[in-house]
Amino acid sequence: MWMTPKRSKMEIDESRGFRAEWTQRYLVVEAPEGEGALCLVCRRLVVATGEPDVRHHYEAEHDYYERYVAEGERAALVERLRQGDLPEAAPLTPEERAARAGLGLARLLALKGCGWGEGDFVHRCMEVMLRDVLPDHVSVLDGIDLSPEITRQRVLDINQNLRSQLFNRAKDFKAYSLALDDQAFVAYENYLLVFVRGVGHDLEVQEELLTIINLTHHFSVGALMAAILEALQTAGLSLQRMVGLTTTHTLRMIGENSGLVSYMREKAVSPNCWNVIHYSGFLHLELLSSYDVDVNQIVNAISEWIVLIKTRGVRRPEFQALLTESESEHGERVNGRCLNNWLRKGKTLKLIFSLRKEIKTFLVSIGATTVHFTDHEWLCDFGFLVDIMDHLRELSELLRVSKVFAAAAFDHICAFEVKLNLLQRHIEEKNLTHFAALSQVVDELKGHLQEDEKILDPDRYRVVICRLQKEFERHFKDLKFIKKDLELFANPFSFKPEYAPISVRVELTKLQANTNLWNEYRTKDLGQFYAGLSAESYPIIKGVACKVASLFDSSKICEKAFSYLTRNQHTLSQPLTDEHLHALFRIATTEIEPHWDDLVRRRNESNP
Repeated sequence: MWMTPKRSKMEIDESRGFRAEWTQRYLVVEAPEGEGALCLVCRRLVVATGEPDVRHHYEAEHDYYERYVAEGERAALVERLRQGDLPEAAPLTPEERAARAGLGLARLLALKGCGWGEGDFVHRCMEVMLRDVLPDHVSVLDGIDLSPEITRQRVLDINQNLRSQLFNRAKDFKAYSLALDDQAFVAYENYLLVFVRGVGHDLEVQEELLTIINLTHHFSVGALMAAILEALQTAGLSLQRMVGLTTTHTLRMIGENSGLVSYMREKAVSPNCWNVIHYSGFLHLELLSSYDVDVNQIVNAISEWIVLIKTRGVRRPEFQALLTESESEHGERVNGRCLNNWLRKGKTLKLIFSLRKEIKTFLVSIGATTVHFTDHEWLCDFGFLVDIMDHLRELSELLRVSKVFAAAAFDHICAFEVKLNLLQRHIEEKNLTHFAALSQVVDELKGHLQEDEKILDPDRYRVVICRLQKEFERHFKDLKFIKKDLELFANPFSFKPEYAPISVRVELTKLQANTNLWNEYRTKDLGQFYAGLSAESYPIIKGVACKVASLFDSSKICEKAFSYLTRNQHTLSQPLTDEHLHALFRIATTEIEPHWDDLVRRRNESNP
């Protein structure tokens, strides 16, 4: 979310000023000085004039008044507030405070991936603590029910509250994009996680989980498409506002004739729709790219080493850093797929490579095979994989930074493609400047081999880099189609009008001639600048800004879901309904705060 920049009076966007309908909706009136909105309840001035700021103040401070929902009740409430007659929110009763505490604990248990039965254990821990520290207050725990059945229902209630808030905000989205992740799940059944990134007229960005689709029940692409359309319809999101699709590059997603992306694009094509921009390299960049560069099944061999270390070398001091890193990712116990995914990270491979001598000594001590350490080609492949995955890790870390917009992410991708060209030339010349691990392997082998024996085969690795280049071109080709839009969005004052589309040239010339806007552009970030840009004076440029801002600029929310899954794989592998699974992932990934008082009071109303 971005702060509202100060605007010159001649350029104030009408949508940024006070609007009369806010009075009944958010219980505010226009401030006497004409700037901001004055809250009728707490008499505080909401300085920013954007609707998100006013809405957030109302939801955070005065959500109690949502019970006045009828139009007549709302109008009467506003009149009473104008006259200073403040209907105070009734204080929470002890039972309601206990219910609120139970809801908060249920959310914490969900965030930690604890089973439903863990609530009883937490209750006993609190009881033991209070008996020793505050013995007079032990009775407060009597009203806090953390039984499995109640905890399970509270998690569902929190999910419903968050879902309702998302749908209310989705109504104001001017543009949105979807991220479809079918690689995250490692439990008994496969699921598709659908995330939405929406942008309102103030360019306020919202990234949330839209739905989870069980792929065993929606096996065909047609059934999957129907489930996504149903989720969009439920959220009030029309295809006419969809701008982009971010996916993994599995066949289910990007199959040429039968992939989900083809179906989505075909469905979205109409005179009123924008062309849907698709790119498939953001999600799980390291994981999926590793399959293109692992030329000798390196990861499979390493996974066998790790299993042996976890079973027979857990007490060895030289492996403690590796074991600690492993446990921080997925706990003490790990299934095969989680282990495989972890080993395909550049950071992990680099750590294991640094321990290769210690691992060899360990394998010899337990009588395990060390054949790979005498295979010169395998060792070179290992070093090459470590180097390439380390370069991919650097790019992946850049693409995890959110709120930078797709234009900045596209710059990182273009820079990496240039880097790949450099790496290709260097490997052809046997210049290992940017291949630190491979260089170490070659230097070590030179001491054991005869001078005329070939150590490094550059053509073998040149082919791999070329394959990676082609994959990047294929995954991000749609972003190249909108390169001008991205450049215009990122650099509106340096973009030459003659290179801009004819429809935007007049607006662009007017924008570049405005010194007040130029000063704001220099001192504010892009979000702040475009949030205050007048949609009335610059409708086309503002429209381009909404489209670009709605494109996923990072894989942060998908990585958050993937991390939650791998840390709590055993809990999530237990039999769970799709509804409960959906609730857990929403709570783990959302940035929306539940309306606690609303949850408490509505629960009491439904259970008199």
